Amino acid sequence: MISKFLEHIALEKRYSPHTLTSYQKDLTDFREFYLRTEASAHTSQADKKVIRNFMVSLSESGMSKRSINRKLSTLRSYFLFLLKIGEIQVSPMESIQSLKFYPEKQIPMSQDEMQDFRTLTPDLPDLLSHLIVETLYQTGMRKAELCSLLYRDVDLATAELRVTGKGNKERVIPISPALGEKMQRYLEIRKPLIQNEIYFFVNSRGKKLGEKFVYSTVNRYLGMVTAKKKKSPHILRHSFATHVLDNGAEISKVKKLLGHSSLASTQVYTQANIEQLKKVFNSTHPRAKKE
Repeated sequence: MISKFLEHIALEKRYSPHTLTSYQKDLTDFREFYLRTEASAHTSQADKKVIRNFMVSLSESGMSKRSINRKLSTLRSYFLFLLKIGEIQVSPMESIQSLKFYPEKQIPMSQDEMQDFRTLTPDLPDLLSHLIVETLYQTGMRKAELCSLLYRDVDLATAELRVTGKGNKERVIPISPALGEKMQRYLEIRKPLIQNEIYFFVNSRGKKLGEKFVYSTVNRYLGMVTAKKKKSPHILRHSFATHVLDNGAEISKVKKLLGHSSLASTQVYTQANIEQLKKVFNSTHPRAKKE
């Protein structure tokens, strides 16, 4: 049944390869747990008790509440699929609630820190590493989107990137002349293997970039300009959104650039602006001072 479900979300839902990999990993973990505790591979027969035991097992292994909730979300989709095809009559997920947690506040890079990055690393011998950081920051792309960016979707003549995001939704992101110039310089040294020619970014061995490589690259180079704890590709996406909003961009247009399906997702990035406005108000406004 798991293979049928994965086929369903791949062909009918058209989920991205990255999402498919995550779903497969979650369901494989559940199947292994079910086999170990129930001595059965028929996961469709799982009940609420099994789901709760699975949650306890994940928690005891040290998994974060966020990750556990993601696995629960996968299971909800899986059992909903089984309901629709008549394999089960009741979903064991009906009364299972996600774990409550308070997400750690993401602090974006400041514009000064990103300027320091350009100043301190204007001509890195490793052009690819510099380009990875700049592309993520200047476009707001997700890590997986950058790794899967196709060569044909980079149009340096029109200064545009066509990015395929979640749910295989495409969006067009403009790039600056400076970033376009760096990409052109990169093309002069880019040497992909034949099977990886379709990807714009390839590593020194000519292979498609791995997400772990992108993460470590961003973490290493941002460490040169900031002492912030979080130095990830997502922080660059967060910084992109915050900085363009700070400079007057309309939130509806930022939503399109980020590839969000709802405005609520984009509004998360306005919180930094609100906090900054509060500080300015409280320190400068006469009425605030008086009160």
